[in-house]
Amino acid sequence: MTPGSATYREEPAPPALAPWVACAWQLGAGPDGHVHRVLPDGCMDLLWDDRRGLRAVGPNLTAFLSGMAPGETAVGIRMRPGGAPPVFGVGAEALREADVPAADLWGDAARRLAAGMEGDRSAAERAQRMLGWLSARARRAPRPDPLVAEVARRMGDDPRTPVARVADDAGIGARHLRRRVVAQVGYGPRRLARVLRLQRAVALAGADPAADLAELAFRAGFADQSHLSHECRDLARRAVAPPVPGAVAVSYTTAAPRRARLSPSTWRRRRWWSAHGWVG
Repeated sequence: MTPGSATYREEPAPPALAPWVACAWQLGAGPDGHVHRVLPDGCMDLLWDDRRGLRAVGPNLTAFLSGMAPGETAVGIRMRPGGAPPVFGVGAEALREADVPAADLWGDAARRLAAGMEGDRSAAERAQRMLGWLSARARRAPRPDPLVAEVARRMGDDPRTPVARVADDAGIGARHLRRRVVAQVGYGPRRLARVLRLQRAVALAGADPAADLAELAFRAGFADQSHLSHECRDLARRAVAPPVPGAVAVSYTTAAPRRARLSPSTWRRRRWWSAHGWVG
């Protein structure tokens, strides 16, 4: 398949939801179907597609492949790093590497939302309905942890920023910082920095497709080209570097492990561990 076999677009979050939500997105498969590689980004999504309905997708540690049938449409709301747990009411670690039916998390409230979405005539209408539902939850939710937001901002701006420096600037210990980031993002600040650095490389490659890989590696914050290649193999599960821009909407043929779909009992155990401070 080729990138032209699918259409992908994003819309910025409404201002009232901006502290929690990064964007709303739509992905449509072409007549031949579509397979796309989803890169880790430190985010969680509320997602609808035609086959599996409404579900919550947690932060992934590495890239995974997701297939779509011909003509299928997916709609999602991408939360900011650390933005989902206050609104979802679930710790990020409980949903790490997970793809959970929304009804398992939110019961009848999610079933009513899904029932309304089934009657919507377009992806845009479904996105607006999801945003409205999240807005209602956000009005009752605490703001995202400002420390976690600052970590994500600083790591995104300069992935080479030492974690210890961020902790010192915040006046807390590195272990305390790690616990707070894991609880809200699903993994620690070092991995978050790696993930954001890879995303930075993807964005730079999109802005300058002819850029030399060594130059791209330097500008993105990697030690050298081999470091970039290593991170692409480890995080993107792809031997060549870097993934093309918009990788969420671009197809590949390289195989990657399927994303885990946790049973209700498993994610409830994870949720209990997260609530009681058992973070890795």
